[in-house]
Amino acid sequence: MEKKRWVGLAVLVVTFFFILGYVLEADSFARVGGGGFSGSRGSRSFSSPSRPSPGPSQSYGSPASPTPPAQQPIQQPGGGFFRSMAGGIAGGFLGSMLFRSLGFGGFGDGMGGGGIGFFEIALLALVLFLLYRFIKRRREAAMSGAYYQGTEASAPTYQQSYEPNPSSNTAPSGTDLEQGLRYVRQLDPYFDEQKFRDLCTDYFFKIQGAWTGRDATSARNLLTPEMYRTIQADADKLRSEKKVNRLENIAVRSVEITEAWQEQGQDYITVLFLANLLDYVVDETSGQVVSGSKVDPVKFEEYWTFTRSVGSNPWQLSAINQAN
Repeated sequence: MEKKRWVGLAVLVVTFFFILGYVLEADSFARVGGGGFSGSRGSRSFSSPSRPSPGPSQSYGSPASPTPPAQQPIQQPGGGFFRSMAGGIAGGFLGSMLFRSLGFGGFGDGMGGGGIGFFEIALLALVLFLLYRFIKRRREAAMSGAYYQGTEASAPTYQQSYEPNPSSNTAPSGTDLEQGLRYVRQLDPYFDEQKFRDLCTDYFFKIQGAWTGRDATSARNLLTPEMYRTIQADADKLRSEKKVNRLENIAVRSVEITEAWQEQGQDYITVLFLANLLDYVVDETSGQVVSGSKVDPVKFEEYWTFTRSVGSNPWQLSAINQAN
């Protein structure tokens, strides 16, 4: 009887931490790059991309929709406060059940015994479900933005919501960024920052479209071999699970060059995208949404690093980093 009680308690504890650590994160969004880090930034692969430098802005911005200050990263919904609250509530509830299971009172087998009964398990499941729904709704509400365009589409739709700022074509003099851009121009005197940002935006749309189609082949020439393998492997996984990651109503809010350098005969430039889009995953068979939202857009910041052989050669995406 004692052994059965402890086995039941162990199963309950494992289930609890699985739910807390996995289910509460189940509505994170996929999109290309997996919402994390992938690819290579050369010698800077193990360091976080630089935040935009103070000084003249390089971003593209519409006066009606000002971009948040560069030094203030976007706060990701569902952060530490809600997680701590979830852990405190569920942990305290689990502690009280453990206390009862050790013989200090409680329902025990549902009717006054010393074990963990169906009632306690059902009650814990209900608490966790309600907590999950609460956090999910708060997260979705926080991610709602003014840029959602009311029409849905079966294929991705894209919007460039910025206007070029002619005064933003030069990085602050004397910075590491400007020094890196000077190196790029030495072997490519026709390099232009504004045209490069436009090129990056074009790549952004095309790669997102290839990801939605679960086939990176159409964007293969835009990707380094490593990035191609990574994105295609993730797309193949989605296909094997019979899932489709829909990315719709993409609106790029700003594109800003944050880093530029050369190493081993390669140019590297990192840009910071501020964008929002509808990002959700559907079951291919039933058409049901399994994560994300079809109506609430996600606003996010991502660093994309591009590389090429020095000189006037084609650029390729080599890495994606989430903004911290």
